[in-house]
Amino acid sequence: MRAFALRDWWHKRGGVCEVYHPLESSFMGYRVGCQLYNFIQRKLPLLHHGYFHFLELASMHKKPHLIIGSKNFLTAYNNFSPQVIVSTHAHLNHGYFELARNNSVSFPRFVVYCGELADGVGFSKHWVNEKVDLFVSPYKEGCIAAENRGMPLSKCLVAGPLLREPFYKESQPFDKKKILNKYNLDSTLPIFLLGTGANGVNHHLSIIRAINKAQIKCQIIALCGRDHETFNKVKKLSSFVSLKIIPLPVVGASQMVDLLRVATFMIARPGAGLTTEAIVTGCPMIFDLSGGCMPQESNNLNFWRSRTGSIVSFYSVSKLIKIIQSNQQIPRLKIPLNDSPSLLLNNLSILAR
Repeated sequence: MRAFALRDWWHKRGGVCEVYHPLESSFMGYRVGCQLYNFIQRKLPLLHHGYFHFLELASMHKKPHLIIGSKNFLTAYNNFSPQVIVSTHAHLNHGYFELARNNSVSFPRFVVYCGELADGVGFSKHWVNEKVDLFVSPYKEGCIAAENRGMPLSKCLVAGPLLREPFYKESQPFDKKKILNKYNLDSTLPIFLLGTGANGVNHHLSIIRAINKAQIKCQIIALCGRDHETFNKVKKLSSFVSLKIIPLPVVGASQMVDLLRVATFMIARPGAGLTTEAIVTGCPMIFDLSGGCMPQESNNLNFWRSRTGSIVSFYSVSKLIKIIQSNQQIPRLKIPLNDSPSLLLNNLSILAR
């Protein structure tokens, strides 16, 4: 998400760039590892504690000679010959960094954009490489975590979140009535936004059934992303319940901003992407921890807790129903964005020159 957002911003400035996935594109074994990661996230997030700490200890991409498929990476690298490489993944900041530096006459600048919101058990040591030119974090907590792991303060930059352009247009007037009319929503009933991450992690069906059984008067917008199976099941289920349910496939950034601003609250996993989008729009969040909390998710919960004083979460749908029925205040956190990620873009431009 962050890589593609940066690509679009860089293109808007008239620059040239490409997004490349070294792990998925250079070696089939790494691709299988990524698929395993996604599978665990969808089915049993608690298992990620073992997977995460294995990767921390194994350091499979720490040195260039350990990287399998390095020739494929170097072919892609040399074909494009970038002046600046921006990594948005924890495992690309050591071995791949050295591969690029050792096999180029242009000495490319290397930047790490770490999307982790705060420190925690899921903040990977692999994010930190004191040899890179710049370490960037959306908020100060991320830079503090990196400094605690050896990143020089002089190379750390707090640059704000890296999101798609519509999230930066907070100053534009928001017509809530227009959005309600667009989706035929009732202004007198709460709107529950069911979020889903990039890997399609959600519990929409069980949540909808439980809310309907509890006879909670509300409206539900279920974001399904690329999960076509869930989309079709939610659409079918909507015919058998008394609730107004709107399943949506992949939505654009402008549409996502509107939904976050109109929702009473969002129910979703505490992934960095969705959590950040909730933060910049000020959407209250109930965190879905069904199946356990991933190490990386704990970082985002730490950030939310430190900034708001509390979090509201559930491990079972029955607990979610109790939360909704209690009418308790759902915490919201709002940190507005500037007009663009100009601080990051300016620093990249300097490095490119």
